[in-house]
Amino acid sequence: MSNEPKCPECSSANSYHDGNLWVCPDCNFEWDQTEAADASESEEQTNTVRDAHGNILNNGDSVTVLKELKVKGSSSGIKAGTKVKGIRIIESDNGHNISCKIDGIGSMYLKSEFVRKA
Repeated sequence: MSNEPKCPECSSANSYHDGNLWVCPDCNFEWDQTEAADASESEEQTNTVRDAHGNILNNGDSVTVLKELKVKGSSSGIKAGTKVKGIRIIESDNGHNISCKIDGIGSMYLKSEFVRKA
């Protein structure tokens, strides 16, 4: 039981090898370990956040805003060229995948398509 993989469906550690497949006795799911590894690699690649120029963004990076952005509830906006330090990558359904603090404005959520890595 030292290197048996967990079930991709229910995350159970009770999986066992049966011929060419791995089987989970808890949820009766069967999978090929090589296909599961390929799927997890492609899932990691789809979860990466990229800036407007295609560079991968990570937590703690600094970015520069590419165009003037309007801020709801404020008469001022974020000017093009504003540098933002210490971003955090978040998962969001509405496309705002960067959480940050901007001097003079406060906490904001930005879309990665409007920034470039500094």
